Amino acid sequence: MKITRPFVFIAALLGAVFIASVLSVTVTKTSYSQSYPAVVCPPTLPGLASQISLSSKKTPFQRLQVRTTKTAPVKVLRLPVNQDSLIFESEGVASVVWQSKAGFWAGGAVCTASAASQWFVGGTSDVTTRGRLIIVNSGLSDAIVDIDAFTENGKQPLRTINVSSKNYNVISLDSLAPGDKNLVVNVAPRSGRINAFMVDERGKGLKAIGGDLVNSISGASKNIYIPAIPHKISQSSKPATHIVRILTPGEIDASVGIEVLSADGVFVPVGLTSLTISPGIVTEFELNPKIASKVMGIRITATEPVFASVRSTVGVSGRSDFVWSTAAPELTPLTMAITGLDPLISFIGEDINVSVDVTLINGKVIQRKIQGSDIATWQIPESARSIAITKVGKATYAGALVSSVNGYGYFPVIQGSPLTKVEIPDSNIRVLNP
Repeated sequence: MKITRPFVFIAALLGAVFIASVLSVTVTKTSYSQSYPAVVCPPTLPGLASQISLSSKKTPFQRLQVRTTKTAPVKVLRLPVNQDSLIFESEGVASVVWQSKAGFWAGGAVCTASAASQWFVGGTSDVTTRGRLIIVNSGLSDAIVDIDAFTENGKQPLRTINVSSKNYNVISLDSLAPGDKNLVVNVAPRSGRINAFMVDERGKGLKAIGGDLVNSISGASKNIYIPAIPHKISQSSKPATHIVRILTPGEIDASVGIEVLSADGVFVPVGLTSLTISPGIVTEFELNPKIASKVMGIRITATEPVFASVRSTVGVSGRSDFVWSTAAPELTPLTMAITGLDPLISFIGEDINVSVDVTLINGKVIQRKIQGSDIATWQIPESARSIAITKVGKATYAGALVSSVNGYGYFPVIQGSPLTKVEIPDSNIRVLNP
């Protein structure tokens, strides 16, 4: 009996080890790395001037066509750009570029991270155009980019271009659809870190008509909100005319309705309750609201996803200029650098409740709360360096209007570089001993 006891003990131990190995549970620990991708600002083309608003003098940047990846601090809060496209490690702060042609026009755009697709609802290819499409490759390898153009005559032949690493290409808008008037352009990279920008400049002979930067849109939607449209009353007291441009990119007709939001009230203009938009055809129509408000917004509802924007004619120092107001996504907490701009912000939504921290150039912080229904406007204090949206209700949208000595411009209040989250693999002893 005593001899068998060790064997029984050994058998029990082996059985326990076996059961433990069968019933063992592997505990997995998951870690993530979060960061804001670098943003790219457009280059300054010949004849233009550019300034980029920044929130900190320590913001790292590099020039696109310099082959090194080293960065340096900007050392200023508004950086002039002579030529090169610039790359900023803005760490979640949206930077705004303001471009102008002295005595002719001005416009603004948000510097953004690379995108899988960008749509530009603006520009023209007719005889008045002096516009350009700028394709920037901020990556270290060459890129292949597809360019689709749509006009009032339908979809144009696909154009594919190569963009060298850390370089940019400039394409004349009249080469995309020669002679056509209404333009919508989609830029979709097959490879590479691509950003695109559109300059819509127009003239007749020696006479300048105006110009603007056209901000891009990421995708079509059945509900479009354009929050900030300048509305100027002419000396003859006639209502200002706005041109609404719409494209249905799918294969089915879209029934579209438009609602105007202003301090004078919310209404649907006569004849704009149900418009039929044919697929693949860029359609334009006039919008002539009889309102006293100097700023308005519109809400577009459609049965199919569409793209839309509004072109408004404005007067600056006795000259004519125009502004492209584009769709804005739903407003979220964000920080935007606005040094030197002092924009007027227009919010639209059924229940507007937005809390904002304004940081001045001297470092002082001012807190504001904007509340209202349908539409509310707010003039940012002078000498503001940045605004931080700290709290915002649901279904609220915002855009900015800026007036300068050279012209008038618009840009949506958006986050230029969304936070990315990447899973970090964690190794354990099972990797070495499967």
